[in-house]
Amino acid sequence: MKKSFITRREFLIGGAAAFAAAGMPRFVAASDATGASLPLIGSAPVLMNPAERTMDVVFALNGEASGWVDIAKSPDMKGAVRVYSGEGPVMRVCDKFAVVRIAGLRPATRYWYRIGADRIELENGYKPWNRGAETDERIYSLMTLGAERDGSFCVMQDTHSVPEVVDTVFGGIAACKPSVVVWNGDARNFYRTADDAVGTFLKPHPNYPAYAAETPILFLNGNHDYRGRFALHLNDLVPFRCPIERKREYSTLGRNFVQRIGDIALIGLDTGEDKQDTNPRMGGIFRMTKYRELQTRWLAEEIEKPAVKTAKFKVAFCHIPLFDPRTNENPGDVLPDDDDPRYKHPWAAWQRTCANMWGPLFAKAGVCLVCTGHQHRYRYDAPSAERTWTHIVGGQRDVIEGRVADGRLVVKVHDCENGRIVFDKEFE
Repeated sequence: MKKSFITRREFLIGGAAAFAAAGMPRFVAASDATGASLPLIGSAPVLMNPAERTMDVVFALNGEASGWVDIAKSPDMKGAVRVYSGEGPVMRVCDKFAVVRIAGLRPATRYWYRIGADRIELENGYKPWNRGAETDERIYSLMTLGAERDGSFCVMQDTHSVPEVVDTVFGGIAACKPSVVVWNGDARNFYRTADDAVGTFLKPHPNYPAYAAETPILFLNGNHDYRGRFALHLNDLVPFRCPIERKREYSTLGRNFVQRIGDIALIGLDTGEDKQDTNPRMGGIFRMTKYRELQTRWLAEEIEKPAVKTAKFKVAFCHIPLFDPRTNENPGDVLPDDDDPRYKHPWAAWQRTCANMWGPLFAKAGVCLVCTGHQHRYRYDAPSAERTWTHIVGGQRDVIEGRVADGRLVVKVHDCENGRIVFDKEFE
């Protein structure tokens, strides 16, 4: 099969038309005003923010409800504990989705769980009535992360909620059977409403209704994940990581992570928007410069902790590339509005600012690989005297796979459209 390739910009310009023509189903919250004709639970669960002692479970709802998760140490669900949505004095009630954070888990341990919800009616918008619970009787399993477990990872990027892309990439991931998936940004072009986000993360493709029910997602923002009215509230559905993972001064770094899977330390960073804060197109609402500086201070501290220092392999992830060999590609530091005749486009093809801040810390920590996306086309950049780490730009229909075998980290890039491996390297 001949691979069809269009540039990132051509894809984004034509994305809306392609989405409509593809016939991706629109997810409607209910068939009538009350939602009574639909099951209350609107999707399979999606595991997010995996860690050693916590895990988030998110699922769609078709009416006002408060969700919950029953979790147990055995598949017969004996002795199951119920965990409710919301961490305050009142359970969270929502008509679109439920987010349940499970805490107090053990590292590198398997659990079994099922989801359910209580239908809540707010009489006159005030008085709550519980109209009964609905339970998804399917039992799923999850496994926490930790240095004590073996495991593997896959990376996908730039899916943009395009059905053919999602179908192709999810198929590749299913074949790899990873322990965790890094969704490395640009899940969608923009988010106008909560329904856009529900469709993107909880019902991404009918061929994979339970795509993340047992394989958790580590999500990192791409530049497009900051766009649209609901993007300002995306962390309501795709929650920030558990606050106990970071000091209070880093509380706004809700997507950053350092997590262990056996010998691998996974390091997640957010390159932010691909345009300057001062660019008039950004409306003056972005503060990416300070955000990147804060991440740099966080990273400097994290690489000194045992989770990183004791890991044999360190792998970092961020959406926008941190290198580009082409001299006419915009490095993202052109002030004030990204426009310069030396470069092809008035937006960042790569992030020189982040590379300058994070690159020395990667070298200090011994990071062997940095996985990025954004450009929609695969590229491999070998280490050099100036850059000690291997740099991979994942294509839109590519899946980057990493797993430890015989004491080596084996990394492959799967071209899922053509069913071939375009990169295969061992790190010792």
